[in-house]
Amino acid sequence: MSGRILIIAVVLASAIGAGFFTYVLFRDRAAANPESAAASRSSRDTEAPRSGAEASAPRAETAAGVPRTPRKPAAASVAEAPATVATTPELGTLRIDADVPHAQVFLDRQFVGNAPVTAENVKPGTHTLNVSAEGFDGIAQTIDVEPGPRDVAVRFKEVRLNSTLAVIHKHRVGSCKGQLVATPQGIRYDTDDKDDRFAVALGDLDQFVVDYLDKNLTIKVRKGKQYNFTDPDGNADRLFVFQRDVDKVRQRLAKGDAAASN
Repeated sequence: MSGRILIIAVVLASAIGAGFFTYVLFRDRAAANPESAAASRSSRDTEAPRSGAEASAPRAETAAGVPRTPRKPAAASVAEAPATVATTPELGTLRIDADVPHAQVFLDRQFVGNAPVTAENVKPGTHTLNVSAEGFDGIAQTIDVEPGPRDVAVRFKEVRLNSTLAVIHKHRVGSCKGQLVATPQGIRYDTDDKDDRFAVALGDLDQFVVDYLDKNLTIKVRKGKQYNFTDPDGNADRLFVFQRDVDKVRQRLAKGDAAASN
């Protein structure tokens, strides 16, 4: 019995000694840094309790134990507007003008209007342009239309000519075949017979006539040779049309109209 009492007394004495030692240690630390102790008590007293997800999330602290200021979430980036993609037009636009005001314009036999005029929504490809003006021969052009705008200038006051005619040149003995080519700059005869080839300006023709019944076209070069041509098929109409077109140009050039550059 006395042994148990002794053990209990020893345990009580040890507990009392440990408690007294802890009290003395805390008192000494508080005395050495009173501001830190007060701040620690104030922080515990004023800190608001957290709840829900906040209570479960660990508090971010610095190395010194001071809570960090939470960062604001980054602003969502503004989506850039898609760049505008330039589209290529699929149809053509013809801006048609003429050197004679109010000339009538037809595209593929459809009346477009009086020049200057714009033909819109023209399908790409080959089209026929006809323009007419009072006092002038009509002008017909084949034009290739591509997507996008195009300017077309029609010149009635420029003299144009590009006529060809297959012919046979009748010699005194025999003949040769070739082709007559007429432009505002003159007439030339292309043939394999080098002795019969010639080129002459329209103003240097002394004679340029068709004998319809004889089916013969006579060309007399000023101070030069005379040539007699016939159609290979004996068609006098072809000779007549060729001679008529060339004569019109000769008359306009004589009046002072300018020859087209091409």
